[in-house]
Amino acid sequence: MGAVKPLIPGLAFSALIALAVSFVSERLGGPAMLYALLFGMAFHFLGDDERMLPGIRFAGRTVLRVGVALLALRMTTGDVMTLGWPVVTLVVCGVIATIAVGWCIARVCRLSSDHAILSAGAVAICGASAALAIASILPNHADKERNTILTVAAVTALSTVAMVLYPVLVSYLGFNDLTAGVFLGATIHDVAQVVGAGYIVSEQAGEVSTLVKLMRVACLVPVVLFIALLMKRKGRASGRKEPLLPWFLVAFVVLVVVNSLGWVPAPVTNALTPVSAWCLLTAVAALGVRTSLEALVKVGPWPVTAMVLQTLFLALFVLAGLSLIN
Repeated sequence: MGAVKPLIPGLAFSALIALAVSFVSERLGGPAMLYALLFGMAFHFLGDDERMLPGIRFAGRTVLRVGVALLALRMTTGDVMTLGWPVVTLVVCGVIATIAVGWCIARVCRLSSDHAILSAGAVAICGASAALAIASILPNHADKERNTILTVAAVTALSTVAMVLYPVLVSYLGFNDLTAGVFLGATIHDVAQVVGAGYIVSEQAGEVSTLVKLMRVACLVPVVLFIALLMKRKGRASGRKEPLLPWFLVAFVVLVVVNSLGWVPAPVTNALTPVSAWCLLTAVAALGVRTSLEALVKVGPWPVTAMVLQTLFLALFVLAGLSLIN
């Protein structure tokens, strides 16, 4: 209890913001992640309060990692394999290409190396969730929280725009429900917006887009593991203590395997899936509290420019791949 007590004020406050955000999102619509950022930033004056700081830091790190690990309960290996190898190959290649080219785009747009991999990974994999997971294993520095908030805000806004525009695009291109679902799932960043866009087109497109999106979520494990190993190598070169393999990645893989084997009862899955969303909202709210709007404004337009270009690259890559498959 002695270790837990200092965490209660900041953790409870972050959870309260998440509760308010969930209510507003359900009543008025709109992306809950973006609301969590904005609500949190409104209380930035509490970010340096010694009573709040331990709990806010705990929410922004440990609670975040629990939420990422629990994302695994949404998928099984069998579901992914039903897509067929051409689609699986397209999705995996899209993730790899977007990270590689997206990193180069971000560097050209004057972003630091850490910020570039954060931005490219968020666009390539699963939006805000990927940004938070990647940020949790990057080295700590003065601009880390600011870069994370910028990435989460930009990728969430772009996801919302895509949710509106992409269904119109697939209709204009004459895609059938299957092809439309693959495109939407392979290009829109956040899971919620993928579901929304897919079911705007049709029920079948919604189911396919969700499945494709979950496959992109599965790519989070190898990508974050690769980045963690890269950070470990850099740590050796600089003489720093080597970081351990992130525990939440191990938990993610274990949960996917256990869920694929059918060992997780449906009531447990149904109960824990919303917990993942709550953990991520709480973590984003905590990051928002720690972020200054003034610091974000000073960054300028380059981070958003980089993410727009990365998003366009991913869309064009998937369109080219679909033309080859079909």
